Formats: sequence, structure tokens, C-alpha cells
Amino acid sequence: MLSKLKEAELRFEAIEAALSSPDVAADPEALRRHMQEYRRLSPIIEAYRRFLSAERRLSEAEALLRDEQDSELRLLAEEERKQGREEREALLRELTVLLLPRDENDDKNVIVEIRAGAGGEEAALFAGTLYRMYSMYAADHGLRIESISANPTELGGFREVSFLVEGEGAYSRLKFESGVHRVQRVPDTESQGRIHTSTVTVAVLPEVEAVAVEIRPEDLVIESMKSSGAGGQHVNKTESAIRMLHKPSGIVIECREERSQYKNRDKALKLLRARLYDMKQQEVEGKVAAERRSQVGSGDRSEKIRTYNYPQSRVTDHRIGFTTHNIESILNGNLTPLLDALASADTAEKLKRSQQT
Repeated sequence: MLSKLKEAELRFEAIEAALSSPDVAADPEALRRHMQEYRRLSPIIEAYRRFLSAERRLSEAEALLRDEQDSELRLLAEEERKQGREEREALLRELTVLLLPRDENDDKNVIVEIRAGAGGEEAALFAGTLYRMYSMYAADHGLRIESISANPTELGGFREVSFLVEGEGAYSRLKFESGVHRVQRVPDTESQGRIHTSTVTVAVLPEVEAVAVEIRPEDLVIESMKSSGAGGQHVNKTESAIRMLHKPSGIVIECREERSQYKNRDKALKLLRARLYDMKQQEVEGKVAAERRSQVGSGDRSEKIRTYNYPQSRVTDHRIGFTTHNIESILNGNLTPLLDALASADTAEKLKRSQQT
């Protein structure tokens, strides 16, 4: 591990030098890549240098104990050695976690798809609630949301809604949200006060660059349509909406959020690339189950991951046994305690696997 850390430090110093280079400063893409790697390595190198400092202090204390005869100085050296050993062990544990394999998608933007499942209009209304929840979380953490497509209902819910979340570490924060979210509550339309159970499916897909997924023009069937919904005369007269069929996969995407057909086509392609990439990843992970990325859940879209129980004001994540009785706070976007718990459980699982290999 120490040899890897030394190599990482040399790489970090090289990046620091590159960031001072006029050539890199003049190249936005090179600057972005170097800054991304710099941010990734910074916590590792900071902990490594603290570890080296603790090692030096420990060596000095041990040398003093070997050579010093004065009882008071030996007592101080003994205390210094004890503290040094404790600090070194703590930093070794920290470095072990920092050096765990990272998900290659962690720094990417994400596309989130929310679909109403079982429960009819009640499921569609809760899909709207989850969309609001993620929007509020994004706003609180400096992430930007851009709508891709939406299929709203008359009562204000969504049969499905897709949106792009942009910002540093967007995927790393939201990647554990994929799965079935179950809601238990009394619908406004229920006259007998009976609790209904509905489900909503969430898919979190990393945004994929065009070069990562090949989409041949001849594999696409693209149709234009008139937009529907609010928007006045414009949506009634202009065929700006797009329906895109990818023939090899059978994936169909409709995008009507923009007034420009070109912009809707661009958004549809983004979503198509993300879905194709996700299909490829699911196939690879299914074939090599033992080597799949370690995470607190399987990532299977059919896995029930969380229950929102309104009568008990309870939210429970079934993968890690996390429960809070402050459902209002969660639905208002305060997801940090829950997402931190999921990330910690994922790290613990990765550590367990690394120790077994």
C-alpha cells in the first residue's frame, strides 16, 4: 500500500506542476481533467502526508526511549510513542478506505428516471413527490436540474419524468436511489380513510459521452410530434416534440420539454445513450456477479429499497435498516443522513471484500 501511496504522491505533484502550466490553463478540457484528478487525489495525499509525519514522530520517540536515561524524558517519550502508534493505525485505516476502488462513474452527471408503478393515480402523485424531493436536494447542494421529458397527469403527478442532474459528484450522491420506492398513505380520494400502498420506480443512470456508446443513424427512427400540455398557442402549432425509436434495443424515448425540435432531439439522445450504457453494464454485472461493483443493493430496478409510511411519519431503507421518523424532512430534500448511511454501508462492504481477497 505504501508503494502505491508514494506513486500517488508523485502523480499528485506532477498534476500540481501541470496546473501551473500555461498550456494546460489555455486548454479547458485538459484543465478540467487535471482538476478532477487533483480533487480525487487531494484527500489521499493529505492523509498520506499526515501518516508520514506520524511515522517520523513515532521513530523519534522510539529512538529517545532507546538512548535516553532520564526518567521524566522517557515518560514523555513513552506517551509520544503511544500517541504515534494510535495515530498511525487510525491513518492506515483511513488510507485503506481512501484507496478502495472507486466507481468510474462517481464524478459524472446523472439522468434520473422516475416512473409510477402499482397504484394508479396515487403512484403518479408520489412520483411527483419524489421529483420534488430530488429537486430540493439538488438545490441545497449546488447541483443543477434540467428536465428531459415528462408525462404529467391531470392531478399534478407524473406517469414518468426524466431529468438531468449536473454537478460535481452527482452520480456518487444519487447512485443508491435506483430501485422501487414504496409509499403507504391515505389518498385524498379515499373516503373510508384506508391506507393504500403504491410504488414508484427510480433509475439513476450516469450521463454518457457520445464516444462511449455508438449510436448509428440508420438504427434510429425519429418522428416529430406536436407538444401537449401547458404552453399556449405555441405547443398547438409547432411539431417540436420528438419520438425516437432505437431499433436494435427497442428503446422508445419521447421528449417534448423544449420548444426547439433540435434541443428535444439532443436530450433524447442523451437519455438513449444513458439507457444503452446501463443495459451494457447490467449485462456485464449479470455475467460476472462475483466481480460486480460492490454496493449496498443489487441495483436491480425491481428491488424494493425504501418505504415511506405517512401515518407513522416513517422512512425506512430496507437495504441497511435505516429508519427515521421525520418523513417531512426527507421529502423536503434533507437526504444527507440517509445518503451518508448508504455510502458508509457501501464502504464497509467494499472493505470486507478487500480483506477477503
